[in-house]
Parts: sequence; C-alpha cells; structure tokens
Amino acid sequence: MTKNKDMGKIIREFGLVFVVLFIIILMSFLSPVFMTKNNIMNIIRQISINGILAVGMTFIILTGGIDLSVGSLVAITSVISGSLLEGGMNWILAAIIGVGVSVIFGILNGYLIAYVGFQPFIATLATMTIGRGFAKVYSDGKPFAIKEPNFIAIGQGYILGIPVPIILLVIVCIVGLVILNMTTFGRYVFAIGGNKNAAKLSGVRTRRVELFVYVISGICSGIVGLVLSARISSGQPTAGQGFELDAIAATAIGGTSMNGGMGSLRGTILGFLIIGLLSNSMNLMNINSFWQDIVKGLIIIIAVFLDMKTKGAKKD
Repeated sequence: MTKNKDMGKIIREFGLVFVVLFIIILMSFLSPVFMTKNNIMNIIRQISINGILAVGMTFIILTGGIDLSVGSLVAITSVISGSLLEGGMNWILAAIIGVGVSVIFGILNGYLIAYVGFQPFIATLATMTIGRGFAKVYSDGKPFAIKEPNFIAIGQGYILGIPVPIILLVIVCIVGLVILNMTTFGRYVFAIGGNKNAAKLSGVRTRRVELFVYVISGICSGIVGLVLSARISSGQPTAGQGFELDAIAATAIGGTSMNGGMGSLRGTILGFLIIGLLSNSMNLMNINSFWQDIVKGLIIIIAVFLDMKTKGAKKD
C-alpha cells in the first residue's frame, strides 16, 4: 500500500513538472516579453511571497488543519515593522518584533485548536478577522512610509545577483524539506494527519505538534510581511488580502490531501510555481483579473479531483 502511495506521489509530481515546463514553453512562443529578465524577476518575486506562505500552509494541512489568518498576519507584520521603522527603531529589531507578533497570533491559533478544541476553520477565521481589524486599528487605516535602505533590501535587494526574496524562499523551502523529511517532528506531522488518535496512542504529543505547525505558519507569514513591506517601501494595513487563498491553492495543486496525512513539500513547490506562472501568463495576455480568479478556482477543483482519483477516494 505504501509503495502504491509513493508511486502515485511520484507520478503526480512528474505530471506537475510537465505542467510547469509546458507553461514556460507555450508562453515563450505566445509572448516575446515572457522570457525577458525583467519579467523573470517579476515572476520570481511573485512566487517568493506565495511560496513562503505555502510552505507554512503545507505543514498545517498535513495535520488536517487550515490557516485562514495568514493574510492578516502579513498585514500585522507590515504595519508593526513599518511603524517602528518610521519611529526610528533599528531595522533588525523592527523586523524581529514584526515577525514576533505574527508568531504570537500563530501561537493563539495553535492553542485554540490543539488545547481548547476549536475547529481550525473557525479558529483561524476568527483570528483572520481580529488580525485584520488589529492592523487597521493600530495604523488608523493609514500606511507607514519605510525609508530604511537596509530593510528595503529585504524586498528589493540582491545578493550575488539573486533577488533577496528568492533567497529567503529557497532557505524556507530547504528548512521545510529537512523538517518534514528528516526529523521526528516531520513524521509526527504526517502521523497526526493520517490518524490523530492512533498517533496519540503511540505516544505522540499531538497538541504540541499541532501548536507548533501554526507557529511555523506564523513565522512564514511574518517573513512575507517583511518582504512585501520592503518591496513596496510601506507598512500597509491592507497588505496580504487574499494571500491565504493562493497559499491553500498551491498546497492543493501540489497534491497535499485536505484531509491531512498525505502530501509533500516538493509538490507544494511545484504548486506555487504553477500558480505564479499562470498569473504572470494571464497578465501578459491581458486576461481580466476577474477571469483569473475563475481560472484559479477551476484549477483547484481539477487538482483536488485528480488527487481523489489517484488516491482512489470514493464518495460515501
């Protein structure tokens, strides 16, 4: 059974690689702008934001949970870091505090779900609303101007010719892959998603693991908040709106089961690559943004349907 699941995962990931290559080849013919340096940099920056969020989302969905609050946490990090920078605080300290507040919300999510017993959807829906409201109240609905060049480099800078956001994405992906595939904690994440009661009977401290996956998501949201703020040189209370949907979409397209226990971070990486390439391609082809949302929704439906078929899921 395990071998069949592994083979199905390999076939699915190979199929996703084919989709990525197909989009790249097709758009190379359809648009002379697609393969230009400026457009490639634009794709990379777009992918880095959704990609970092999707890594954290993968941990959560593997446990059978979901996090609707990630977009709000991006906004919280953005306004807090922006306000502290505008007030003259050291940029490193401002960044740490901004991410720290996002982590506190992650802890709150994890506590409500793992220890109080809230359903993940309800808990994170509540913190999404609270977080967005907090960002607006804290900033009085106004952006904070960011002029600190060292902070701005997080979103606009380069290291050895490579954009800093993509370096951060690579680091987050590597750390995520190591944790999921090479640590006891990673095995516990899969075990909880597969059968929480069995994992608990086996001695897994399920509450701690569930709490920590939401902390991971909070860290990822905080990093994205820094990248986005630095990219637009502003701490925005409206930052991150709709980001949770793209992160969930990337995870679903990548083959992670929404019921938990099955999936891979490799698949998620391919998932956010596909979303980034599709979004850029539709923009280059001047497709209306409303239609783009419809296309994304249809892709999610197709991805989940194919996932059900490859796993032999049956309707009760």
